[in-house]
Amino acid sequence: MEWLAVPSRNPADLRALGKSARERVKRTEHAALPDAPPRDAIAILRAGDAARVAALLPIRYGRMAVSPFTFYRGAAAVMAHDLAASPVSGIRVQCCGDAHLSNFGGFATPERNVVFDVNDFDETAPGAWEWDVKRLAASVEIAGRTIGFKHAQIADAVAGCLELYRLRMAEFADMSTLDVWYFKVDEAALADAIRAASPKTLERTAISSHLFPRVESSADGALRFVDTPPHVFHDATDEALELAGGACAAYARTLPADRRALFERYRLADVATKVVGVGSVGTRCLIALFIAGSADDRLILQIKEAAASVLEPYAGTVPFENHGERVVVGQRLIQFASDVFLGWMRGPDGHDYYVRQLRDLKTSADIEKLSLSQFSAYAALCARALARAHARGSGLAAAIAGYLGRGTAFDEAIARFAQAYAEVNARDYEALLAAIKSGEVPAEKG
Repeated sequence: MEWLAVPSRNPADLRALGKSARERVKRTEHAALPDAPPRDAIAILRAGDAARVAALLPIRYGRMAVSPFTFYRGAAAVMAHDLAASPVSGIRVQCCGDAHLSNFGGFATPERNVVFDVNDFDETAPGAWEWDVKRLAASVEIAGRTIGFKHAQIADAVAGCLELYRLRMAEFADMSTLDVWYFKVDEAALADAIRAASPKTLERTAISSHLFPRVESSADGALRFVDTPPHVFHDATDEALELAGGACAAYARTLPADRRALFERYRLADVATKVVGVGSVGTRCLIALFIAGSADDRLILQIKEAAASVLEPYAGTVPFENHGERVVVGQRLIQFASDVFLGWMRGPDGHDYYVRQLRDLKTSADIEKLSLSQFSAYAALCARALARAHARGSGLAAAIAGYLGRGTAFDEAIARFAQAYAEVNARDYEALLAAIKSGEVPAEKG
């Protein structure tokens, strides 16, 4: 993969660089599916199973089998393989790496202001900005089909999403470097989307019980997480407690001095395994309960395994020895405000982890329950957040805007790609169902 050299940060030069990249790859070329040899999606998925916890694989594939959209959510490695053969302009940004609709959301900043942003960074790595845009657009197409919207309705939602990305990137191209860095999709913008949605599907709420773990006192007065399998459960061995306890010092060293002093006011009380998401199921993920001055003075951290990004085989390895650090650095680059306890470590088990706080305030959408107006508004909001992330993390908004231009050539090409890739995803989904039925792939319903 050859990336364009950036000889100057002057906005005019960057625009010229982006415009010249059209000679390398015409915008209309993005419409085509990658010209690559046939591949086996199930084989690509199973290739990653060896590094996952075997007992959790049936949950992973059971969740992927729910719908074509949940399959898509768990198949980031498959799409990364496909996108590697697709044309790119050569403009490199810090990618989200897995920019589908369900990986965006609202959350409270350290100042307790609510912002809307990318909120999943397991696959973040430097790469082609088009990869993120194609993954987002295809997720709109696939989710729309899964919900049951009409073809024309989905086409409008995809078009609106892509138009917002292009228009916002043009705005960022005209802003100063610091203004782009501090720009946020704030509560006012979020409120506009909420007004277009019903309170039941897109709202500022406490995390529901299956996402935010419950804590209870044991007979001896010690605090423990309440087991709610398969979401939260205690390991039969002391491995999880050993991992969390033995790695706390290493994690603390990755925090700035003031955050480290804050963290050191807490003591570890309990550790449990937490099964999260779709694509992440099978990777090691713990939640750790810390107590400060009293039982009510609690901190819950998530300790999540970080493996190599699905983009790395195609975009090049990242300059970090620890993949937890890769996730943290990528998140800090492209997210407006990151958790104060965000850090990384290598566990006694030899695996890399990143650590963050489990938040008790969020805004989320149950994608498959959205009405058409809600769905379109949410997709546009995600596009706006993705444009901001690319502009902030790369400083190359003017180059991307130069490539995009003022017309809809790129939008229309990506929309056609999204339609074509939805068909590919549907075939891959059916292949998974067949593999589950034959017993080749283990799956647990629910």
